[in-house]
Amino acid sequence: MHPIYILNGPNLNLLGSREPHLYGRHTLADAETLCRTAADRYGYPIEFRQTNFEGQMVDWVQEARTASGIVINPAGFSYHGVAVLDALKMCECPVVEMHITNIHQRAAVEAPWRADSIISQAVTGVIAGLGVEGYRLAIEFIAARLAEGQA
Repeated sequence: MHPIYILNGPNLNLLGSREPHLYGRHTLADAETLCRTAADRYGYPIEFRQTNFEGQMVDWVQEARTASGIVINPAGFSYHGVAVLDALKMCECPVVEMHITNIHQRAAVEAPWRADSIISQAVTGVIAGLGVEGYRLAIEFIAARLAEGQA
């Protein structure tokens, strides 16, 4: 079975200490544990990664093109990551864009540009605002989609 890639963008290495009023107290290690537990339930291995560098994210997306699925939390790449977008367009597997916070609510309160994720143009679906539980839900969606024979 091919793995499900969980790809995390810039500053997510600081989960748990970075703006806990927005992102909560769960760490990236907590999110990884949650993902491994969810994927194990369906028999999928995972590749869990985080980078602050767009080129590295592009390399990982290209590596994952034929994976069982991709869960991507693009973080800051959401708004200017054209190279990430282009790499995602080449993927043959289900791709879920995941945000810990509700980017649409944040756009209304903080900055309108937060709702305009260019990454959304190349994904199967988007989860936003459900905290780290969004990772689990994304894995469950991918597993269900694959069980139905859909890519």
